[in-house]
Amino acid sequence: MTEPEPDADARAFAGRLLDAYTGALVSAMIDIGQRTGLFEAAARGPATSAELAGRAGLHERYVREWLGSMVSSGIVDYDPTLRTYRLPAAHAACLTGTGPDNLAPMSRFNTHLTEHVGDVARAFREGGGVPYAAYQPDFTDVMDAASRGGFDGELVDGWLPLVPGLTESLAAGARVADVACGSGHALVVLGRAFPRSTFVGYDRSVEAIARARAEAAAAGLTNVDYRVQDVARLPVDGSFDVVFVFDAIHDQVAPQAVLDGIFRALAPGGRFVMKEPRVSSNLEDNVGNPMAPVVYAISTLHCLTVSLAEGGAGLGTAWGEQLARKMLAAAGFGDVAVHDVPADPMDAIFVTTRPASG
Repeated sequence: MTEPEPDADARAFAGRLLDAYTGALVSAMIDIGQRTGLFEAAARGPATSAELAGRAGLHERYVREWLGSMVSSGIVDYDPTLRTYRLPAAHAACLTGTGPDNLAPMSRFNTHLTEHVGDVARAFREGGGVPYAAYQPDFTDVMDAASRGGFDGELVDGWLPLVPGLTESLAAGARVADVACGSGHALVVLGRAFPRSTFVGYDRSVEAIARARAEAAAAGLTNVDYRVQDVARLPVDGSFDVVFVFDAIHDQVAPQAVLDGIFRALAPGGRFVMKEPRVSSNLEDNVGNPMAPVVYAISTLHCLTVSLAEGGAGLGTAWGEQLARKMLAAAGFGDVAVHDVPADPMDAIFVTTRPASG
């Protein structure tokens, strides 16, 4: 007696699963390509595997196998007659360069976060979470790689103009903070662009702050400073004209305390600019959002668990606009404007102020 054939829906779903598993493994190959400089080398023109390995200073046998994955997944073209490989210009635009169009660094989220799947699964059974320290220092590298292109290519000319008068205020001279600044590259960009303003970055990671200070020093910036600090306990009141947070409120242990502290740190009339994922607080609203599966997965594998590991609020990456508005109001902020982020479909920029009488 033969087993019945799976029905069409099951076959279609099996195909989707195989696509997902394939994509996960190909993303690891993309990570290797960007770590080793293979994409940059391939963008210089068609080459054999030996020539490409020579350009990148790598072992040919590894390069040849990697190219097999790249060709069969449709990322690199192959000429079997000449035995040459070519990275199409449109693909190179998405995999090379220092600007926000280079998506190759995003692959590092996959390879880094999946290292912690076993520990996260254990937290599913036992409660608690995986502590922030368990992800360090690699997570600092991942975030720096993923965010640097956006800061370099979009922060000054794309994001700041969304806030009326902000560019002019920074040009004239303002007191600015970056809360949960990570490796601090945003303030290096801002410090260069606005020499009359002064900038302070706060982060709990000693390693990240050390890297931030080194980069600012190498750039010769005297208007940028960094401090190791639990950002739920900001030690300032009324000191800043502008506070930025870039993709960091959602994974805090005490996010409401962070927002409350930011409110107090701002001078009356001061502006708060917060970059966070462009999702709803309601799951049903996120169905059909192509970035939602990524947001929920990153949340499960990092942002949610690092908060719960310390008994925190566990907002998660998909805390969403509705809850963000409620928490900003609870901190005392005024009206909130939400803007799409140029060149970044995953995020939104929230803009609000400390009322002048607050």
